Amino acid sequence: MKKQFFLLALLLLCPFISPGWGFFAHRTINQIAVYALPKAMQGFYYRHLPEIVRLAVAPDERRDDDPSEANKHFIDMDHYGEDPFGMMPKLWEKATAKYSADTLRKYGTVPWIVIDVKEKLTEAFRQRDSAAIVRLSADLGHYVADAYVPLHTTLNYDGQLTNQRGLHSLWESKLPERHIAEYKLDAEKGEYLKDPQRTIWQVVQESYGFLGATFDMEEKVSRTFTPETKYVFSHKYGNTRRTYSDAFADAYHKEVGGMVAFRLKLAPTLVASMWLTAWQDAGKPDLDALLAKKPTKEDKEKLDNELKVWDKNELVPQDMLLALHPEKAVERPDLINSAKDMAPVPEEPETAPTDAVAPPPPAPAQPGPEKVKVKTKTAAGTSKQKEKKKPAPKVNDGWN
Repeated sequence: MKKQFFLLALLLLCPFISPGWGFFAHRTINQIAVYALPKAMQGFYYRHLPEIVRLAVAPDERRDDDPSEANKHFIDMDHYGEDPFGMMPKLWEKATAKYSADTLRKYGTVPWIVIDVKEKLTEAFRQRDSAAIVRLSADLGHYVADAYVPLHTTLNYDGQLTNQRGLHSLWESKLPERHIAEYKLDAEKGEYLKDPQRTIWQVVQESYGFLGATFDMEEKVSRTFTPETKYVFSHKYGNTRRTYSDAFADAYHKEVGGMVAFRLKLAPTLVASMWLTAWQDAGKPDLDALLAKKPTKEDKEKLDNELKVWDKNELVPQDMLLALHPEKAVERPDLINSAKDMAPVPEEPETAPTDAVAPPPPAPAQPGPEKVKVKTKTAAGTSKQKEKKKPAPKVNDGWN
């Protein structure tokens, strides 16, 4: 009963406590990928688990600052004809020779980006660069996860061409956020990939194959809703935004929820496999040697416990899924130290040094207001002297 109550509360709270657009699934996938690693890698990755989960969304956060980032997350295969996977060369050099680099970037490059980041991660392992390993592992997890989303493989990525606008966020964000407690998150263990390029293209092709159901099921469910019950509207800064209602999301999930859960379960295994392949291609460096502090007995017991919870698919009921936790703000060093962190003021010597420069003479006193006499006339007609203060000349105080 207690477990059922927790799941019910989670379903109701998920839309409010989950992170921003699409972030929830990315963080979930990166966390589970760490559990899917072999023992030789797990200690290092588990030590950096919070950072790898937090940085899972870094590529999305870079979009506003980096104009070259957006096309790394998708590939519009339907742009390349009725048989796109037969027409498209899988090697970047051959693809650019056929279509040009500008065309490929315009319509998305996610499978090539996955291979590029994987090679950079391999080099980071060779260089024993722990900071780069963490950063690139998080990025690689993000791009691999994007390849598992059907709507990342089509020009009609948000249903905007079929009057189904908002479908992208519904499929990728709202469904997993509302129904994560129903999903099986016990992904398979990662394994070495003999041909990572072929593997990621296979994932893209499978995602492309799910597009028909993605659009058709939305149309089917829409027949049982009116526009008033299908959508909700929000107003902010003079703009009106239309999104699918919770009731429609739940009804749509009954039709395609198995697909979403299936893709979400497969993604962490491939992420872990890409990490493992990069590590093995780099010569299997000792990752524990890169840790500033070796894992303690308590650390190992904590990891073992989480692995058992994950294996039983109880991360959500036991509140161990980090994506459900409020994100902690990243501490940044102050530009100016606080008073308690500043060095103490040195005491002045009792006697001035012989070569000390004489202090400048005191500034002359500023003149007071000058008094002038002004004649005034009384009611009786007699004149009377009255003193009036003349304002002192204005002195430049350095603020003008």
